[in-house]
Amino acid sequence: MKKSRKIKFSNVAALVLTIAAVLLLVYIASGLVPTEIDDTVETESTTAATTEATTEPTTEATTTTTEATTEATTQAEEPAEPTVEEQALEILSGMSLKEQVYQLFIVRPEQITGSSEKITEAGSDFEEGLSEYPVGGIAMFSENIIDREQTIEMISDMQSYSTLGLFIAVDEEGGTVSRIGNNSAMGTTSFPSMKTIGNTGDIDEAYNVGYTIGTEILELGFNLDFAPVADVDSNPDNTVIGNRAFSTVADVAAEMVAAAVRGFEDSGILCTLKHFPGHGDTGTDSHLGYTELDKSLEELWETEFVPFASGIEAGADLVMVGHISVPQVTGDDTPASLSATMISILRDDLGFDGLIITDSMQMEAITDRYTSAEAAVMAIQAGVDIILMPDNLENAANGIIEAVENGEISEERIAESVLKILEVKIEAGIL
Repeated sequence: MKKSRKIKFSNVAALVLTIAAVLLLVYIASGLVPTEIDDTVETESTTAATTEATTEPTTEATTTTTEATTEATTQAEEPAEPTVEEQALEILSGMSLKEQVYQLFIVRPEQITGSSEKITEAGSDFEEGLSEYPVGGIAMFSENIIDREQTIEMISDMQSYSTLGLFIAVDEEGGTVSRIGNNSAMGTTSFPSMKTIGNTGDIDEAYNVGYTIGTEILELGFNLDFAPVADVDSNPDNTVIGNRAFSTVADVAAEMVAAAVRGFEDSGILCTLKHFPGHGDTGTDSHLGYTELDKSLEELWETEFVPFASGIEAGADLVMVGHISVPQVTGDDTPASLSATMISILRDDLGFDGLIITDSMQMEAITDRYTSAEAAVMAIQAGVDIILMPDNLENAANGIIEAVENGEISEERIAESVLKILEVKIEAGIL
């Protein structure tokens, strides 16, 4: 009996293992029994993803913020570049009244040394003279210009003695008035008269005159040209302008003048419109005595002012005012260079905000009627910025200083012109 109820152990064990395996598969499939390996892998993946998501943006944002902060701090620490006006004001604040007044003059080199002979070099006597008379500029003439090497050396030496930089000026119009172009030793371009240029009707020719002259004299050390002529040659009896003007027709002259101004400006040289209000219809020469322009203001606008307005719009740096009386406009025979009425017209009506310079004060239209001091004071009172070659430099300067001290001219009036002069020098790289 016992033998028939006995079950083999091996068969039972196999059955139990089979059932256990099936149950395990069911549990695993249902996710109720996660494996240790799965849990570990999932934990590591989650941690890595979390770390990457948290660390990368934070690090990048922190770096960007740090860089921006550093840049902003650096910019805040570095002072802004001072403007031209600020630089000029800083220089002006350290100038004495005498230094300011002498900045208002451009003179011949001989007026610095006191020499009766024309000088062709600037040595210790020039250095000493410039220390005593710290003028704003020097005008050189044919007698001062021998050849390229000598001219370059003389200009370089003169500049080395000046603490505020010098305007180094020349009359280089082309044609007959060419201190450099008519000297074969200078190796520069010689141009025909401006009337010849104007007769071509080609404004590119006028531009080329300005650009070529400007480029060539800049190489020598000059920085200011008393050109172009903006007069209209409207009077055949006129002895002082003639073929120096571009045309007998105002509109033609205006186009040529504007083109020449653009040429000068592109060359890097400062240029000057001359001779305001217009010397082309005068019957006499202001070099030799009293000169009158017998026209009304309306007539001046129709002819004489046309090239000046065009040149001003083109960007001329200076306007030279002639010793020309315009009684129909001013009501008296005061030369335009000393007339507040004429200077006001130039400033307010023609809109010129650059430097106003007189023609040479050694002309007899001035010396026959005024002392150097009287003429200088009148010019400054009228609104002029620069006085060209007074007959006696020291007397002219002292006249202005005395006028300031006795209240005829305010210190502010002097500072106004000196500030403009300094600004032009800074912008032109002279100072």
